[in-house]
Amino acid sequence: MAVGHLGWARNAVGAGLGIAVAGAVTLLLVGGRAALLPFLVAPLGASAVLVFCVPASPLAQPWPVIGGNLISAIIGLGAGHALGDPWLAASLGVGIAIAVMSLARCLHPPGGACALLCALGATGKVPWGAAFMLPIAANVFLLSGVGWLFNNLTGHPWPHRPPRVPLSPQAAYSREDIQAVLADWNEVLDVEVDDLDAFVQALLRKGAGR
Repeated sequence: MAVGHLGWARNAVGAGLGIAVAGAVTLLLVGGRAALLPFLVAPLGASAVLVFCVPASPLAQPWPVIGGNLISAIIGLGAGHALGDPWLAASLGVGIAIAVMSLARCLHPPGGACALLCALGATGKVPWGAAFMLPIAANVFLLSGVGWLFNNLTGHPWPHRPPRVPLSPQAAYSREDIQAVLADWNEVLDVEVDDLDAFVQALLRKGAGR
């Protein structure tokens, strides 16, 4: 994550641009249905935080952002129409969305919010229909497009690529050792194995330099 005033300014500017572009273009696409369809959906704000503030996170990559939000939105709408009750639809919609995102390797926290929003919308006084996928899809794709452009222009490759660090002569471990330790811990860390490997290699080289 970028630190310091410049880093936080970069993150804030990027997220603001992403939301602005997504909202403006979606509003044009919605056109005459602006009174019935939203031009921005709330989970997009959380996606913007991930895409622009932690672009190296596995949860912030293009497939999780796009697949996680869209799959969850479809599941939420489906649950709302199938069950009719907002409490049941919200509960099952979010649970199923998390399971499907995990299986599809596109786990994205805002996806849970997207499923919840759509489940509640589909059970409201004016039930949300398939047309609501238009602004949601437009929001997600536009934010991803701005994220790709902005992150790459500001030195944060997106999709993320682990840094290449020369092998340290002090390295007495392998990539499989890292995976074994993570398996022993039985925890999910929000970082890729390749990034962990590069970090340890860089750390060893720093120590060897002293």
